[in-house]
Amino acid sequence: MAGRFIVAGFGAVVSLIAFLPAAAGAQPAAGEWSVPRTPDGYPDLQGVWANNNATPLERPAAWAGKTRLTDEELAAFRAAASDVTANGLDAVFGDQLALAALAGITDVDSYDPGTGNYNQFWLVERDFDNRTSLVVDPPDGRIPPRTPEAERAGRGQPPPPIAEKADSWADRPLSERCITFGVPSLFAGYNSYYQLFQSRDHVVVLMEMIHDARVIPIDGRPHPSGKIRQLHGDSRGRWDGDTLVVETTNYSRLGSFWSASEDLVIVERFTRVGPDTLHYEVTFEDSTTWTSPWTVEIPLRRSQDPLFEYACHEGNLGMEGILAGYRAEERAAAGGAK
Repeated sequence: MAGRFIVAGFGAVVSLIAFLPAAAGAQPAAGEWSVPRTPDGYPDLQGVWANNNATPLERPAAWAGKTRLTDEELAAFRAAASDVTANGLDAVFGDQLALAALAGITDVDSYDPGTGNYNQFWLVERDFDNRTSLVVDPPDGRIPPRTPEAERAGRGQPPPPIAEKADSWADRPLSERCITFGVPSLFAGYNSYYQLFQSRDHVVVLMEMIHDARVIPIDGRPHPSGKIRQLHGDSRGRWDGDTLVVETTNYSRLGSFWSASEDLVIVERFTRVGPDTLHYEVTFEDSTTWTSPWTVEIPLRRSQDPLFEYACHEGNLGMEGILAGYRAEERAAAGGAK
């Protein structure tokens, strides 16, 4: 990653940050926190927010039936997680940290055993709390089963970390090709930072990961025709009291979350609940992919750091090496020269 992200470089984004005259409101009592508001009276969600949660997406079997850890259990979890990363070797991503900690594994296999990965030094410290899963609905903390149709098509689950085919660049996943990691991203601890901007009629969610910017109208306009499909879908927002609600539809077949169908509808809810905490709730609904809707709740923490430029593959120069490596493996398997 090279250099700091400069907001001024996004002229189209910055032009949105224009507010109406200040609205009058009651002042909070001394020492009390109240929701900060923009001059047009809506909650101010702006700033950089981080998802570095150590809580796993789904509730592990070791915590079955338990929605929250005791303070003693949380302390043991933190200590075990520290043991997992103590050797400083290959980076431990996502839920890999919690699962290894619960299993007592301190020598975690690399997600890329063929070449290894960069070391743990480059990952941010994770945030711990008493919850046992980010999934809050269904109550068991598990993502609902996939439909038979989705099972047959291989849809509705996270993509494998390493793709198995490389006949051409088109066989590689969109994330590897520096196009997108998808929207929304539930990944924690790796460039999992978001910057929010607001105006009277738009909200912008800028993701550090591959610098995707979602420009979301909140002026009541409808979704476009279902014939118009996009990698990140089409998002429309509205205020529900002090909560910003964003509904996203019209995903393309290539870009839908976890390869869900084009029927996927995602509803996000952003609520400021403290000076340094933004409550983020996401509901996924696609009856052709999962047998029921499911919801996650993620506390986003305010960061004082600016976003980094996500210089993916430094111009995607890595693709040449990826394809060349597969050609070498094919020649070796066929008994040819390396």
